[in-house]
Amino acid sequence: MKITKKITAVLLAALTMSFCFAGCGGSENSTSAQDSKADSGKVYNIGICQLIQHDALDAATKGFRDTLTEKLGEDNVKFNEQNAQGESANCTTICNQFVSSNVDLILGNGTAALQAAYTATPKIPILGTSITHYGTALDISDWKGYTEMNVSGTSDLAPLEEQAAMLNELFPDAKNVGIIYCSAEANSKYQYETIKPYFEKDGYTVKQYTFADSNDVAAVTTSACEECDVLYIPTDNTAASNTGIINNIAEPKKVPIVTGEEGICKGCGVATLSISYYELGQKTGEMAYDILVNGKDVSKMEIQFAPATTKKYMADRCKELGVKIPDDYEEIKSE
Repeated sequence: MKITKKITAVLLAALTMSFCFAGCGGSENSTSAQDSKADSGKVYNIGICQLIQHDALDAATKGFRDTLTEKLGEDNVKFNEQNAQGESANCTTICNQFVSSNVDLILGNGTAALQAAYTATPKIPILGTSITHYGTALDISDWKGYTEMNVSGTSDLAPLEEQAAMLNELFPDAKNVGIIYCSAEANSKYQYETIKPYFEKDGYTVKQYTFADSNDVAAVTTSACEECDVLYIPTDNTAASNTGIINNIAEPKKVPIVTGEEGICKGCGVATLSISYYELGQKTGEMAYDILVNGKDVSKMEIQFAPATTKKYMADRCKELGVKIPDDYEEIKSE
């Protein structure tokens, strides 16, 4: 009887250990399956339409590519990267080609690129980056923070109230603030309309100066410099591509410029409240992974923002224009 009990106990122990190992093995296999969801041999084809080549958009594209390559594996993702050279018509052609190729996801880097992608397809998931305001870009009147379309992405909008406060901190004695931007860029107009009341609240007279394209930049900048004490340029792709022209007019006239992003500041500004466009691209890449691998519904994904902002300045230009910078600003290093 005792022997029988001992045998029974041994058998029960063996069975228990067997179940434990089976359970552990099952858990390990389950984890392995989850970890290999992106390594199943699927090759993801990604179309990237970048509106124009300049530092900010280039950094966003790089952050996006680096993140997706790291998360999916170099052999599991292929990028078809196209630059539209600042032309909306080119964006349309590029995005239509992506649809014909049946890519798995489209990245629209810049407002016109996002709009072209959305017009080209109602089915393929689309992510935007370097977009100021999606409600404005996609003409959504009842903005909820997500699109309810096949579109989501990241916004490059730094807090406009804080940008206005920064200009006031640096130039409290200025009287006239000129805001210059491209009239063809809806998001630039949105920034103008949003930040103007903040400047007026601080007692400035605000004047608007718009150029239709690159051909008007010099004339518009000249008028603004002749009539204003300080200029403000929002995140604007046309301005970003013509900072040399703007600087060659503003600096000799001793008119300082505060900008909405670091790339424009580097080219013609004295200070900016800056985000990292590379980090913005990284966040967009993480969203793409969630769509492609984890099955997230792009239409319900909330628009994401850069994780932090930093006050930055151009030391040489500030010295040339006699602009005194507080200690909590970070210097933008010239390349």
